[in-house]
Amino acid sequence: MDKNKVMLVDGMALLFRAFYATAMSGYFMVNSKGVPTNAIHGFIKHLFTAVNTYKPSHVICCWDMGSKTFRTELYPDYKGNRGEPPVELIPQFDLVKDVVEALDVPNVGLAGYEADDCIGTLAQHYKQNSEVLILTGDQDILQLIEENIHVILLKKGYGNYEMYKEDIFYEEKGIRPLQMVDLKALMGDSSDNYPGVKGIGEKTALNLLKKYGTIEGILENLPELTKAQRTKIVAGFRHAPLVSQACKNSL
Repeated sequence: MDKNKVMLVDGMALLFRAFYATAMSGYFMVNSKGVPTNAIHGFIKHLFTAVNTYKPSHVICCWDMGSKTFRTELYPDYKGNRGEPPVELIPQFDLVKDVVEALDVPNVGLAGYEADDCIGTLAQHYKQNSEVLILTGDQDILQLIEENIHVILLKKGYGNYEMYKEDIFYEEKGIRPLQMVDLKALMGDSSDNYPGVKGIGEKTALNLLKKYGTIEGILENLPELTKAQRTKIVAGFRHAPLVSQACKNSL
């Protein structure tokens, strides 16, 4: 018997992507009750296309459960730059879960945690006896890549993907997947409202991590850095370790 292939879906990533694909033109679609359904239609198309492409034996859909998580307790500004979701999208949050349930696909979510955390926990569980495929549009999840865990990043349109495995990730980045946590902490992320270390971009952050491994390793070797790098790292130090903790998938 072939090994199981479990697809873990970042439901919110698919739903938001599907919503904005048509919302910009004002095409929301409505059901008989006048409730917008454009995000749900797009979500299902994304889901079915991915399932037909990768043919998993099992599918699980993971969801965020509210805006307050342990990350906002650690770092109150986390995603603080994001406004409220569009009013046309709000009623689709519950409706899409009903549709997923009707397809006999489990909905998974836990208050205080993000979908990424549920995905990380399930990936660690299922990797023991299955190949795990994570479907998302969020590069944060690349930190989970292992021998039996692969990440499928959604690209523009339907059916366009970028599959990341350990070797592909290393060839592209030159670091290990787990070092993504420190990379984000150093270079920041405007979408999540992480400040990073001012003046340290992706290229410099990657070079430092290739040489010193972690933020702690960089701090232990400050005398080896250039004067400019040392000044920036010391000035930005108060944020980096905290953001590093917030970047991690945890459950």
